[in-house]
Amino acid sequence: MHNVAVLTYPDSMGTEAFAVADVLLMGNHLAAALDPGRKPAFAIRMVAARRESFALAGGFRVDAACGGPLPELLVVPGLEVTGLGQWDERLASLQPELQLIRRWHARDVAMSAVCLGGFLLAEAGVVGARRMTTSWAFEREFRMRYPDIDVDSGAVVCEDKGLLTAGAFSSALDLALHLIERHHGERVARASANMALARRGRSSQQPYVDLSLVPQDRLSFAAQVNRWLASQLGKPYDLQRLASSLHVSSRTLLRRYKAETGLTPLAWLQQARIGKARRLLEVSAMSLGEVVEKVGYQDVATFSRLFLRLVGESPARYRRQHAAPRKAAP
Repeated sequence: MHNVAVLTYPDSMGTEAFAVADVLLMGNHLAAALDPGRKPAFAIRMVAARRESFALAGGFRVDAACGGPLPELLVVPGLEVTGLGQWDERLASLQPELQLIRRWHARDVAMSAVCLGGFLLAEAGVVGARRMTTSWAFEREFRMRYPDIDVDSGAVVCEDKGLLTAGAFSSALDLALHLIERHHGERVARASANMALARRGRSSQQPYVDLSLVPQDRLSFAAQVNRWLASQLGKPYDLQRLASSLHVSSRTLLRRYKAETGLTPLAWLQQARIGKARRLLEVSAMSLGEVVEKVGYQDVATFSRLFLRLVGESPARYRRQHAAPRKAAP
């Protein structure tokens, strides 16, 4: 049995913590239902680094166990922040949690984090040379504070040499399903996703990125590129015009962008266009040709091949599976 501890601490996000615990529990139950007699893969408990009770984000008080047996995996949820640039103050108040992370890491406990929980792992110094992800909205904050850490802010789930991290808020579900698939298998993971109404296989945060939510002066160079591309989503890709808008050469733009993201601007643009196309297929009555034109493509066949490669199913099948029901005309 895989022993999983979920860390709770003052102002931590309860949904991220309990989503991981509850979905893993659901996986145990579904595994037993699908394969009678099968033993549960997970023993899950909430833990704390301090003995006194405390309030999670939103003021909800908890009494989590302090101490207990050493787990195999520690999951660290994110914390509440009300704005950018608060990390010195917020992390300084979490010394008991940082010490627990360091102590358990030294005793070979595997580390995992959801959303801004990655800041705690980085602050505790347990990431090392491994690659990780965090919330897309705090990418620049993370890079500025921890410049030596290789962060992939576009990934929903990132696993590297035993370090398992997940992106923004709802990726707690993706992380739990990832663990279920590893320990219970694909069938149980699929059943768990269906039971939870969760979408499996999300590989990128890019379709959800809204750079208007991040102040311009807090955007990384790559995020500034992405903001410009998002504003030109339906227009032909023009690298020279993009570079001119940021007052750099095309070569400099490509070099700096790849250094920050490991991608090209065109790769991000393709993800963003597919993300918008998915939303249009879900909620609009547009024909496929109209959707294709709306997101900047001219050829339906070319778009369909790209959609299949990035999403894993054709646009037509995606619409059948995910389109919102429409009310009949009165």
